[in-house]
Amino acid sequence: MIKLNNIHKSYVMGNSKLHVLKGINLDIEQGEFVSIMGSSGSGKSTLLNILGMLDNHDQGSYYLNNQQIKNMSEKKAAQLRNELVGFVFQSFNLISFKNAMENVALPLYYKGVKRKKRNIIAMEYLDKLGLKDWAEHMPNEMSGGQKQRIAIARALISKPKLILADEPTGALDTTTSYEVMEILKEINNDGITVILVTHEHDIASMTKKIIRLKDGQIHEIIRNGDLTNFREAYTKELETI
Repeated sequence: MIKLNNIHKSYVMGNSKLHVLKGINLDIEQGEFVSIMGSSGSGKSTLLNILGMLDNHDQGSYYLNNQQIKNMSEKKAAQLRNELVGFVFQSFNLISFKNAMENVALPLYYKGVKRKKRNIIAMEYLDKLGLKDWAEHMPNEMSGGQKQRIAIARALISKPKLILADEPTGALDTTTSYEVMEILKEINNDGITVILVTHEHDIASMTKKIIRLKDGQIHEIIRNGDLTNFREAYTKELETI
């Protein structure tokens, strides 16, 4: 599904150059549920942006669904994103002047689906997420958890192969965060690859593989068999607080 080989990324900051990603090598198979962790500045959001074709890498190769992602026009990148990728953000990124149904239906508008059909499909996804009765409500009339469910429904409506979630629980309370994670687990159980960035150990422990970044490099990869030890270590850490 995803293959990264020696990915580098730098940004020019005034007269200096900030080297954010320093040779990332990573394979993620179709159907994996992965979290990316790391301290602020470790490169996790930059990596997610490259995976989602929201940013370009400077060096190395990136293959998504067996297609090399390199020097694409914005039009081509947008088309590929719409076909393969669904996004979920910490800030929800809902359009304030559109109701829940219209927000969910938006990706189908860019696919040229007629209004009546896309609204019917949007209602189906709202129903799946338990928000059918909120279809006509505006974002400012909904809780954080409801907004994130709307965002997830919007990400799913184009039937992507990959969901990228940037701190999807960062603006939510613990109970709502776990509810969102259960939804992401169900999505993953349907065969969709899910990759999320988080700084929360309890959220990361609910995924099947954890990639820890440090100073722009992969510091550690914790796979299924090691996750029990990760959870136990996190539990002990909580007990000392």
